[in-house]
Amino acid sequence: MTDMSIRALAAQVDAETLERTGAPGAHPEFDKLVRTIWRLRQPDGCPWDKVQTHESITKNMVEEAYEAVEAIAQGDVAHLREELGDVLEQVLLHAQIAQDDAEFSIDDVCRELNEKLVRRHPHVFGDAAAVGAVDSAGQVLDIWDDVKKAEREAAGEGARQPGLLDSVPVSLPALMQCQKISKRAAKAGFEWESVADVWDQVASERAEFEAEERGSAAAAEEFGDILFALVNVARHEGIDAEEALAASNRKFRRRWAAMEKLANVEGKQIEQYSTAELNELWGRVKSRER
Repeated sequence: MTDMSIRALAAQVDAETLERTGAPGAHPEFDKLVRTIWRLRQPDGCPWDKVQTHESITKNMVEEAYEAVEAIAQGDVAHLREELGDVLEQVLLHAQIAQDDAEFSIDDVCRELNEKLVRRHPHVFGDAAAVGAVDSAGQVLDIWDDVKKAEREAAGEGARQPGLLDSVPVSLPALMQCQKISKRAAKAGFEWESVADVWDQVASERAEFEAEERGSAAAAEEFGDILFALVNVARHEGIDAEEALAASNRKFRRRWAAMEKLANVEGKQIEQYSTAELNELWGRVKSRER
């Protein structure tokens, strides 16, 4: 699908959507926010905002996104509203920096995102045969992968053909990156036949790890291979490894905080307990949870 045809389809989709009862209309608060960000970057604006670049605020985007995720995990709706605003601020600030440098504008960002959403949802916005033929999230993910593959192939015409893993950001947290890499490789046919085979791979990687000198670079590399194999176990079992580990982190934090409370009741600091006593405290906390 050409750029012109997808833009025509996006316009048609929007016209039809606007006719639906309850369809969102104008967003004056969004425009006010865009103008505020613009104002901060003007000659008489904020000294800090004026000197920022894409590179200088990169970590801010990551931090704000994680804080929003934390608000979701805590079920704190008011905090989530605030943190989503902070994420949006980063998006608008990057867009304003780009506009100031004659690169692109927030309108370009919104237009391209809208067109991509329409293009990647043929089961919603496509022809009559496609619409309604998809009834599961798994089917949707397959469609997305097929559309993204077609996009990569189109972008590679007359240039180097993009690799299967090229679009997986190397800046992603390692666990999330591993999940995406292994899923794509598996879809291309590089896959174990069963989860039992993956567990065998885990055992093999562990043996290689134990064969290396402790504390060596080779041992660290082999340990990484163990983690990579375990992520594939999770994928085979339908488990999101990132979410599973995040849940375990939260559980450990909760139990550790409960141990500290028990220590306070006993008039002691947690550091004053022996390993055996800490294990006993841990067991008491676990029993209370049950």
